[in-house]
Amino acid sequence: MIERKELAAWLRLLETPGLGLEAVRRLLARIGSPEAVFDLPGPVYQELLTPKQQQAIQQTPPHLPALITRTWDWLQNDPTRQILLLGDADYPEPLLQTADPPLLLYLQGRRELLGKPAVAIVGSRSPTPQGRDNAEAFALALSQAGLTIISGLAMGIDGAAHRGALRGMASTIAIVGTGLDQTYPQRHQALAQEIASQGLLISEYSLGMPALAQNFPRRNRLIAGLSRGCLVVEAALQSGSLITARLASEAGREVFAIPGNIHSGLSHGCHALIRQGAKLVENPTDVLEELSIFSPAIVETTAAPVCNREQQRLLDLMGFDPVAMDELLERGGWPAALLSAHLLELELAGAVARLPGQHFQRRATV
Repeated sequence: MIERKELAAWLRLLETPGLGLEAVRRLLARIGSPEAVFDLPGPVYQELLTPKQQQAIQQTPPHLPALITRTWDWLQNDPTRQILLLGDADYPEPLLQTADPPLLLYLQGRRELLGKPAVAIVGSRSPTPQGRDNAEAFALALSQAGLTIISGLAMGIDGAAHRGALRGMASTIAIVGTGLDQTYPQRHQALAQEIASQGLLISEYSLGMPALAQNFPRRNRLIAGLSRGCLVVEAALQSGSLITARLASEAGREVFAIPGNIHSGLSHGCHALIRQGAKLVENPTDVLEELSIFSPAIVETTAAPVCNREQQRLLDLMGFDPVAMDELLERGGWPAALLSAHLLELELAGAVARLPGQHFQRRATV
């Protein structure tokens, strides 16, 4: 458990404007203790810091006392809230192997998950219904096989991956781009609470940090660095998920991608990754085989039939690509009212998803 004096020294180092992480690393490498950094004689500062950095370190940030109190109280109010330091014995080895391991991480939940094998699942914030189903099904199966699922708590694929993993054996880790006393997006408040209870929340940002755009690409390097591999479910060509996949590749991790419809923009990012050498995967076993993991616990996710013969004929005619209602009328020859009734029943059964513009898509099981 970190002491208040040590916490105060760490926060002052990391919160001093104009100092920068490289300078903090130089100081700690030379001195070792954050408390001792502020008692150094002037010549040592001159050797390790620029004139502007020397001036910065001699001034206490105005917001620091309130932040120290806020952080200390946050830690005291819940035993699952902790600080992880770079020198701690259980600091994750995979992060130590990355180019920029965080000096300090805020944790809430099951700290022991940091030592478990993990796979990242990332993708679009606005996925297709099938993409969301795929993310949840892959996450559940891989979690049942013993892999903790890491993602970023974003809308869409991230949320589906966390939900699937929470149903499995190995649970989930959410790495966020805000302080842990914030939840972004707000719609994931309940999900974040469930992860804090059954999984693990991680941030390198101090309490009170809002959702700033520049924080999320940095967050992505932690998602990639903690994982043995990164699975991209759906992604456009200009996507933060591709940043995570690139960072995973640069860190020597495996990259996996699920292929999709060639006409869908959400498939183009995955197809680009596959052309660049990512492994094409069609089911969770493909991921496990590539990582040399065998597990008899993998979940069979194929659902039992939920429709009658006429509805099954409709599903067969739909295929798995989005299709317009007018096209279905032409293919099947049903009266419009009967077709609408079949589609509604299949939608309620979870076999069909309704898309914008009177389009529908069959939902496949993994």
